[in-house]
Amino acid sequence: MSATVWFLTSNAGKLEEAQHHFQQLGIEVKGLDLPDTVVVEPQADDLETVARSKIAQAMNHLPQKDAMVMVEDAGLFVDALDGFPGVYSSHAFSTIGNHGILRLLSHLIDDDPVRIKNLRSASFQAVAALWDGEKVLIGKGVCKGAIATEIQGEAGFGFDPIFIPSDLDESGEPLSPGTLGTVSTHGQTFGVVGPYTKHQFSHRRRALEDLLSQLPLPDGNE
Repeated sequence: MSATVWFLTSNAGKLEEAQHHFQQLGIEVKGLDLPDTVVVEPQADDLETVARSKIAQAMNHLPQKDAMVMVEDAGLFVDALDGFPGVYSSHAFSTIGNHGILRLLSHLIDDDPVRIKNLRSASFQAVAALWDGEKVLIGKGVCKGAIATEIQGEAGFGFDPIFIPSDLDESGEPLSPGTLGTVSTHGQTFGVVGPYTKHQFSHRRRALEDLLSQLPLPDGNE
């Protein structure tokens, strides 16, 4: 297996996070920034199909023929909207933004904080796909939570200011609404909390860890 992974991204933060995760396996990660005319976003209903399509397209433009290539796709899936915006999250954010999602859910109001979180349940989902030279490996990550009734904070990016993550137990698993966990934002959105707290919930981190668990450990490790 090649010791280099070309990561199809123009996001420096995503690249740095991937480099951090892959270095434990002795694998170097380099950024692969290709124009939209080269790697076209497919019309699909699920993240895995999108990721596999991008992998297939990017393989024709690798700087090294024997290198691995990775893509990552993520989105916000709102249950009351049948999963919208989902795979169209980037386009939805650039067109209707956070205010648009709040307007679509404006009829879902309840005085009980637990009931309203159930009514406005949502999740951030991520898929990390890697061509290892022989096959495509898929890693998946989910961050469960709910959509807030108003925008909170300016940190993070995208839909972070309207997403409240579910509390996590000691194992990092999400708990049901109303249950206080070991890791909690105490009802605050990702737009309020700092990067360290957000990282503990991260769907992207979970997808990368799932992907790496499918790769062989370097010599000398069990």
